[in-house]
Amino acid sequence: MLDIGPLELVALVVIAVLIFGPDKLPKMIQDVSRTLRKIRQFSENAKQDIRSELGPEFKDFEFEDLNPKTFVRKHVLDKDELGLKEIRNGFDFKAEMGDVADAVHGRSSAPEPTSGPAAPGPSSPSGGPDLLKKREGLHPGERPPFDSDAT
Repeated sequence: MLDIGPLELVALVVIAVLIFGPDKLPKMIQDVSRTLRKIRQFSENAKQDIRSELGPEFKDFEFEDLNPKTFVRKHVLDKDELGLKEIRNGFDFKAEMGDVADAVHGRSSAPEPTSGPAAPGPSSPSGGPDLLKKREGLHPGERPPFDSDAT
């Protein structure tokens, strides 16, 4: 209820009784409720007039759809008319990560033709690098690899 707690509500009632007095307060409540009822009726009549003027093509038009959050939820997230699921499922993240790792390590992502057996290397049998394999210890005098993200 508009983030009004019970203590704040009691304080508002006490202030209303002090301002308007116990004899005028029921009349003020009736006037306010009558005004709210008229405003609500006016808005419903305006909505009906707009719907009737738009014609039969817009018979399922809802004014709540004009709210951007509701519009996005209804037209993009619930329905998949735009083909977002196909686009999302079309990505092969494992291959993409392999390509990125190859680029970082300076390897070519396209397989190079060789005349002999494949040379053993840091790649896994699937063609991409084994990202879970731990690196062996450094040789004497060898510098550790530089990682710009870690510094």
